[in-house]
Amino acid sequence: MKTIKTNFFLFFFLISFVSADIEEVIIKGDWREIKLVEEDSSVLVLSSKELELAPIKHFENLSYLIPNLNFAASDSRARHFQIRGIGERSGYERTPNSAVGFLIDDIDYSGQGGIATTFDVDQIEVHRGPQGSRIGSNAMAGLIYIKTKEPTKVYEGISEITTGAYGTINTGIAFGGPSKIDGLTYRIALRQDYSDGFRKNLYSGKSDTSKKDESTFRIKANWEINDKSTLKFLATQVFLDDPADIWTIDGSLNTLSDRPGMDSQKTNAYGIKFYYQAHNFEFQSLTSMTDTDVLLSYDADWGNSDTHAPYIYDYFSETLRFRETFSQEFRFLSDAADLNINKQYEWVIGVNFFESKEDNLKKDDGIYFDPLYYEVPYIDESSLSSNFLVNNFSIFGNLNYLINQSTKLTIGARWEDSESQYADSLGESFNPSDIISGGKVSINKILDKDTNIFFSVARGYNQGGFNLNLGLDPNSQNGNLYYDPEFLINYEIGLNSKFEKFNLNLAAVIFHSDRRDQQVLISTQVDPNNPNTFIFLTQNAAEGVNNGIELEMDIQLSENLDTFINFGLLKTEIKSWKSRPEIEGRAQAHAPEKSYAIGLNWYPSEQSNLSFDIVGKSSFYYSDSHDNKSKSYFLTNINYSYFSGQWTYSIWGRNIFDEYYSTRGFYFGNEAPNFIDTLYERHGDPRHLGVTVRYDF
Repeated sequence: MKTIKTNFFLFFFLISFVSADIEEVIIKGDWREIKLVEEDSSVLVLSSKELELAPIKHFENLSYLIPNLNFAASDSRARHFQIRGIGERSGYERTPNSAVGFLIDDIDYSGQGGIATTFDVDQIEVHRGPQGSRIGSNAMAGLIYIKTKEPTKVYEGISEITTGAYGTINTGIAFGGPSKIDGLTYRIALRQDYSDGFRKNLYSGKSDTSKKDESTFRIKANWEINDKSTLKFLATQVFLDDPADIWTIDGSLNTLSDRPGMDSQKTNAYGIKFYYQAHNFEFQSLTSMTDTDVLLSYDADWGNSDTHAPYIYDYFSETLRFRETFSQEFRFLSDAADLNINKQYEWVIGVNFFESKEDNLKKDDGIYFDPLYYEVPYIDESSLSSNFLVNNFSIFGNLNYLINQSTKLTIGARWEDSESQYADSLGESFNPSDIISGGKVSINKILDKDTNIFFSVARGYNQGGFNLNLGLDPNSQNGNLYYDPEFLINYEIGLNSKFEKFNLNLAAVIFHSDRRDQQVLISTQVDPNNPNTFIFLTQNAAEGVNNGIELEMDIQLSENLDTFINFGLLKTEIKSWKSRPEIEGRAQAHAPEKSYAIGLNWYPSEQSNLSFDIVGKSSFYYSDSHDNKSKSYFLTNINYSYFSGQWTYSIWGRNIFDEYYSTRGFYFGNEAPNFIDTLYERHGDPRHLGVTVRYDF
């Protein structure tokens, strides 16, 4: 309560300085494009300029700039993100629900954040807080929305090449413009990223067993059929051919595995959008399909015959995952409200159908031999095939009512019917279904043309599900088998403005969230001698509390010097977990109390730029199943660019002080013969230096 009082005092203290003239930022991930000053929730926007200056074109690297956003990377790329401490940390053995929505060009990639390459991207938005009416069950904690560049009516393009340490070589080109067909424009983007990775395998002597070998292809075509109809087409392929030799016994960046694994993903996606402007409303049709192949494998013992001698301890796991999704959404959007013509309201209504089909083939093998206790080795081989089908049907609506020229009331709601089917080769089968609803009510007050304050109450939700590989009958009363839907009630008060006197752009939000039937992820190892029996269970704690503040400031110190400060404060608590009373009152996992990014941009001349930023996080618990925590850390990045005509030459460094930090931690026994529970940590990227040359045409 003391923290909440302090946050509200800070918030109203900041309001007392409100002035005018904020730089216009357009939010593109909502029902309709609106100005940031009219937004009624916490949104951080990364512009195309910021994205172009980033030397490594992947969202994982950019996520450090965003307060109260964390990620979990167990293997190569981070697939799972947490907003305000809420979100999945693993997708190994559970129903594929996601608390953080992930859209790229309005195509749903939730739970597949690893494919988020960011070359030729126009804008990234992180919507913090439940999007119950906008997205539904895939965005209880928030939404990450990536908008790639649209085709232009004039021919233009960019090309870029980067080289650096650890064998880094990245190349990309994007171009487009008008075609010979009247009203048809296009844009094509091609990108290839490669590095040897940041680890060396001492057993094989190779330095590329954790390499990044990633390609992106995208084509967009927009056709203005007539003055009322527009058709947009998108086809894209992202291929991450990444080995996953990551984990080590001693926590170093030197691996010892004799059978390094893979963390590869190939996704093809297609999207068709149709817009028709009728009298007083617009009809929109959004159709998308994705086809994903994943290979996830790892050396489960993290070692080799020499490191385990005199014991034989050799285990390996491989999962092949095939996922197809189809989405169809129809929307009707009224014309914008305008009090000048006595039109006080604007509305959105629509329906959405989403289908996901997933097939998995998992193969595990292993051998264990202790010469002091066994006469013959223990050999284990197993395989499991499974298929999972989800059908979601939603009806949604949103109403904006202009009380007067400066005050807007918004009411949104979504009703969702979800049905699932699961079956596997071990005879497990489940057919759960949920009917859930969420929504949002907000008041937005424009204090002047460039300043607004808002208050909102939103209800988000995440579907229930079941835990796999427990060997229980679907009708079993065992409490570990099923878990219930989770609901999140979120309260926010926020401000978007600029202090003219101080050349300061400000966005400030205070939030308080109540989690009902909180879904918590715990891990356990069924057989201490077999690391392939390390499983994850999702359970419901009675409730949880998440509250904090988000603050973003951009300050123009002079004509050639500006700075930014992004800060997040997060307080979380697990409450009333009857099966784990010892953990009640503790903070939730992957929820650092403090996260921040501070940076300077200096233009010593019209031809040069020096940018410098520090990003960091305080310590956080790795899991809800143990009390081990990461250490707090901060990373320093620098970039110097020289401009000459259409050319840009950049020298950059990431983590220039070579900070040793960790992003993920497991606690179990993986060392023969005693298999004592030990904390094993996955460390982040070390210092990385390079050069980039860019040509705009």
